Amino acid sequence: MQFHLEADELKLLANVLLEQDPRPYQELLNKILAHDLRLDGGELEQAADLLAGKKRSLQAEITRQPGATLTTELQRQLALLERVLERVNEACVMF
Repeated sequence: MQFHLEADELKLLANVLLEQDPRPYQELLNKILAHDLRLDGGELEQAADLLAGKKRSLQAEITRQPGATLTTELQRQLALLERVLERVNEACVMF
């Protein structure tokens, strides 16, 4: 199975990685920034874990937002994140 992400999905994954302490994720981040998606099982699991954590924090932020405009943007981000997480999880299963 070939793992593929669209440009917006790669950007989201890179941003999630950039929000972390870079030391444990530097190799993964370098691959993502180079659009090199030949990830091993451990890297896929790292990405899945980080995306799942980001999903929880976005869901919590959405519930705290009173304004519909910001909530709509956060929901758009959440939908994109869920799509990336689903692809990463599928790749983990196939690995």
